[in-house]
Amino acid sequence: MIDRHKLATVLALLAASAFVGCTATGAGAGHYAAVAGYDMYYEEYGHGRPLVLLHGGLNTIGGSFARQIPEFAKTHRVIAVEQAGHGHTPDARETLTYTQMADDTADLLRQLNAVPADVVGWSDGGIIALVIARRHPDLVRRLVISGASINVEGQRPEEVQALRDHDPDDLGAETARSSERGVRSAAAAAPSITDKVMRLWLTPVVLEKSDLARIEAPVLVVAGDRDVIRVEHTLEIFASLPHAQLCILPGTGHDTFQTAAILLNPLILRFLGGS
Repeated sequence: MIDRHKLATVLALLAASAFVGCTATGAGAGHYAAVAGYDMYYEEYGHGRPLVLLHGGLNTIGGSFARQIPEFAKTHRVIAVEQAGHGHTPDARETLTYTQMADDTADLLRQLNAVPADVVGWSDGGIIALVIARRHPDLVRRLVISGASINVEGQRPEEVQALRDHDPDDLGAETARSSERGVRSAAAAAPSITDKVMRLWLTPVVLEKSDLARIEAPVLVVAGDRDVIRVEHTLEIFASLPHAQLCILPGTGHDTFQTAAILLNPLILRFLGGS
């Protein structure tokens, strides 16, 4: 079983990767847009059909997609978003929900006239992408999701137990220590976002299989064969979507976009090239 101290270490590493990732994206690409009473940060690159990138929980644009943005921007108008309390976007929400973040993202895309868009989401970003496709189908052309789940039971049991056992005070102290070492991520600058995201990860049900069955957009469902999301759950998502393709990456954990970019990037671009 993963204890809370190991979980705290994992969160500190996520914070560090988020900070490093922030420096990997392009200078001058960042902008803010007023969404739901707060300023949502996004970055924009390239030209062509809109391609939206949705980062993982307790992560940032660069931490999630530093290895994708330069490649994708060659052929697409890339719009990468940071959700409330993450990266450059202020922690303006008392709580976080996937529905809320999906609606905020949909609002941003309408403001930017970036619809219909291809949407690529990693982890929490993949969940948000599915919710957008369910609630705002007119905004989505194609989806790529990696490491996504539609309920808490989609995660490995030991991961769920670790989340349920965590001590917010211990985790807040660990991320604060990370901040003292020079990490300036959302989790370190505002420790409260850590507990908000932890609670988000314990959401009992985000979408039902019947919701997935109503998503008409083609979806590329991706996971690592050593993902924190159970392979069986990924297969359930794939089987519930009417127009889905499946990609299980060998020898890969949850960090598919970071560690398997050489395999994943061309697969994504080929999938998005479809009509």
